[in-house]
Amino acid sequence: MTSTSSLSDEQAAKVIALAMDLAREGKTAELAEFLDHGLDADVQDAGGNTLLMLAAYSGRPETVKMLLDRGADANIRNGRDQSPVAGALFKGEEAVVALLVAAGADLDSGTPTARAAAAMFGREHLLP
Repeated sequence: MTSTSSLSDEQAAKVIALAMDLAREGKTAELAEFLDHGLDADVQDAGGNTLLMLAAYSGRPETVKMLLDRGADANIRNGRDQSPVAGALFKGEEAVVALLVAAGADLDSGTPTARAAAAMFGREHLLP
C-alpha cells in the first residue's frame, strides 16, 4: 500500500477502518507502519474523525505523540464539531491533554470548546 489514492474506494475504506481501530486501541507501532506506507496522518473516517481524535478520546498518549510527531493536525474537528482536546478533557485524559496543548491545540474552537469542556467536568487545571 503506497497510499489510499492507488486503492479502490472499498479497499481505501478498509485501510482507513483498520487504521482507525489501531488508533483507538493504541497500537502505535502498527499504526506507524500504515503512515510509513503513505497513509495521511490526517485521514478522516465517515464521521470526520481523525486518527488523532480517536487516539486522544481513547486515552492513548503514546499514539497521540507519534501522530503529532508525524504532523497530525491537533485542530481538525469531527463531523460533530468536536476537537481532539475537548474529547480528551471529557474523558479526563490528562497526559493526552498535555500533549495536545503543547502541540498548539485551539482551546476555543469546536462544540463544546475545550475550555467549556474543562469547566463542565471540573478539569480547568489541565489547561494553561
